[in-house]
Amino acid sequence: MIENNSKQVLLSVLGVAILVVAVVGVSFAAFTYSKAGEKVNTITTGTITMSYSEDTNGINLKDALPMTDEQGKALAGENNVFEFTVSANITGTTTINYAVTATKEPDSTLDDTAVKVYLTDITSGGDAEVLAPTKVSGLGKTASDVSGAPNDQYKLTSGTFNTTASKKYRLRMWVADDYSTLTTSGTYKLRVNVYGAAAAQ
Repeated sequence: MIENNSKQVLLSVLGVAILVVAVVGVSFAAFTYSKAGEKVNTITTGTITMSYSEDTNGINLKDALPMTDEQGKALAGENNVFEFTVSANITGTTTINYAVTATKEPDSTLDDTAVKVYLTDITSGGDAEVLAPTKVSGLGKTASDVSGAPNDQYKLTSGTFNTTASKKYRLRMWVADDYSTLTTSGTYKLRVNVYGAAAAQ
């Protein structure tokens, strides 16, 4: 009986010793891990949005007559211009690359060589040229874009945000004056999209 009690005491002491070694080992490992990371971790986040007051995110031409660039650049009012705002909301330290792109709607009947677009920056109340009057057929297209835009969209402009900010744009579109047709009927619909992606750190 004394032998059984001695075994139980010995096992109890051995169990406590193993538990103490385990706790000390885990504490040491945790302490070593926390000391090993001396670099300050920074969380970088950001979002980009597009807002507009019209019913759709684009501009439509219907039965429009050809006009000169000077006339096109002076277009104003509903159905003649599309105004939109690109906004970035950034928390932390990050840079967002963004691109403003356009896609032609499939039910458009006019050719890309017949239509011109003109983009201006109206953020500060002016009308600063961003994209000179350019035929849609002459616009560059996205390809593996750093903004995350899909390939083969017409690129209107691009830029970066590294602080929370907004940019306001105005898009005009008209039938080019060198487009010759016997009829004034025809439609062209262009949809505007904005894409953004955080730059590699």
